[in-house]
Amino acid sequence: MASTDDIEQDESLTDHQRTEPATHTVLTRLRELIVTGKIAPDTKLRAEALATLLNVSRTPIRSALAVLSAEGLVSYSVNRGYTVRPVTIGDVFDSIDVRASLEGIAVRTTVDHGWEADALAELAEIVRQGRVIVDRGVWSEEIELDWYQLNFQFHRAILFESRNEVLRAAMRMTLIYPVLGDAARLCPSVAACVPPRHRQIPSTPPAHILGSQQDHEEVLAAIRREDSTEAQRLMHAHVLATKTRLHAVVIPR
Repeated sequence: MASTDDIEQDESLTDHQRTEPATHTVLTRLRELIVTGKIAPDTKLRAEALATLLNVSRTPIRSALAVLSAEGLVSYSVNRGYTVRPVTIGDVFDSIDVRASLEGIAVRTTVDHGWEADALAELAEIVRQGRVIVDRGVWSEEIELDWYQLNFQFHRAILFESRNEVLRAAMRMTLIYPVLGDAARLCPSVAACVPPRHRQIPSTPPAHILGSQQDHEEVLAAIRREDSTEAQRLMHAHVLATKTRLHAVVIPR
């Protein structure tokens, strides 16, 4: 079983505001354990064992399990209780399709609302830090995580600025694969279909990271120009690029 050292501590991409703080933290940690396969599909989720693992009481565990059930990551039955629902590679591709549409709407909405100067400066700083990382020309698992943390912050900032709780709730339904790393390596259902050579960490920034960084810069430029239509188009294409890349490397089953 995973240790607490293996659990991602950051808040969720959608910054879940409608749960109590303890439940929110547990929800984020459980979701990451499930989408990375550290808690395997069909595992029965016992509140007592999870409370011990995460060093919390059973109350936030039960609340988090109810949310995960609504999101579709776990299933519930009277006889078995909560179990981890298997996620197929098809589910991942479907979630990317939906996420592309939702994030496109989110960024268009932020432009229509208008960005406060401070918030836009923070977004620009996130993008700048990402450029600094890739321009160093070296890559490793640690550097990859640093870049994906910035990627995470970029997308979360835009979702937050959309001020649309319905959109953010819909986004939570798409979080069935890791957002803090390469799905080709970290998502079990995807990794099982990807040849080992495409799951290796290179010594220089990979093409998909360079492309994603460029996408972030172009989305930021569209936001600054207040071009909501172009920002939406760019974001939609940016998210779909992950699906396109995975389609190109998976082994047909």
